[in-house]
Amino acid sequence: MKIGKLSENALKRSVLKPIKTEFKERVSAAVGTDCAFSDSEKVFSVTHPFALNVEDAGYYAVVKAVNGLTSQGIAPDHVVVSILLDETVEEQRLKQIIRDCIEACDTCGVVYAGGHTEITTAVKGVVITVTAVGTADKHIAGKNKNLKAGQALVISKWVGLEGTAIIAKKGKAELVSKYPATFIDDAIDFKDYVNIAKEAAVAIKSGAIAVHDLSSGGVFAGLWEMAERAGTGLKVDLKSIPVRQETIEICEFYELNPYCLLSGGALLIVTQDGEGMVNALNEAGCAATVIGTLENGNDRIIVNADESRFLERPQPDEIHKAVG
Repeated sequence: MKIGKLSENALKRSVLKPIKTEFKERVSAAVGTDCAFSDSEKVFSVTHPFALNVEDAGYYAVVKAVNGLTSQGIAPDHVVVSILLDETVEEQRLKQIIRDCIEACDTCGVVYAGGHTEITTAVKGVVITVTAVGTADKHIAGKNKNLKAGQALVISKWVGLEGTAIIAKKGKAELVSKYPATFIDDAIDFKDYVNIAKEAAVAIKSGAIAVHDLSSGGVFAGLWEMAERAGTGLKVDLKSIPVRQETIEICEFYELNPYCLLSGGALLIVTQDGEGMVNALNEAGCAATVIGTLENGNDRIIVNADESRFLERPQPDEIHKAVG
């Protein structure tokens, strides 16, 4: 299998099918669903692995898991963290991972409830797996089945934030050979945008029909997954997708596609009133843009000026080309 996110076909065939066969009435594991729900319980969870060899791995692992809850209107309570290390990793590196996890917990307002740490030959480097647990009287966004053609697609903040921050920090020494250090430092600070709790709360309160936390595979993967979830096509204006200049420049430096780059910090929102959603987010201090609509049929179209092309199935995230 290829490095990166499991392909959609393999996910359906080898993961989702056996789960749904065994637990027909109890789970909502699905393409494009950010966390698992149970009809009879009020406790929800998300498990997120993080295996990139980067300095802030613990921070990103925790925030990404918590985002899976908050994007669905679920109040996060605590996280449990499993850390697997190979024998070459020094204890100082482990201490930094724990500090980063604690920083993320403080940012997200959750408790670091414990977990497991092990040195093993089964991994190379570090693999961090975070389970975030939260509660809700009712799930607002996660199992909504009212997705249909004609509804607007909105992006909060900008795509590629997470990937840009990671690459800028890891590659700063070579990036400053072309760009001012302040420009790269600004890109590194995109880390501060990765938590999506504020805009998720506003989006849900403002009538979001569905909310998807963009992450692995970038906005193109998120759009495909949302269309799968809706059972529709879509039409998106490429030039409307919000992306920061720092992301564009850094992606050009490493020959990456910014629309297929880790996009934690951005939400894909489906709503009946796109402009109303944008206004609500703007009033709360959150940048947002209408990028397109869900469409009848199965065609998933990306429009770029006078040209149109079909959206491809999710590919391995571009981050793997720049970060080992």
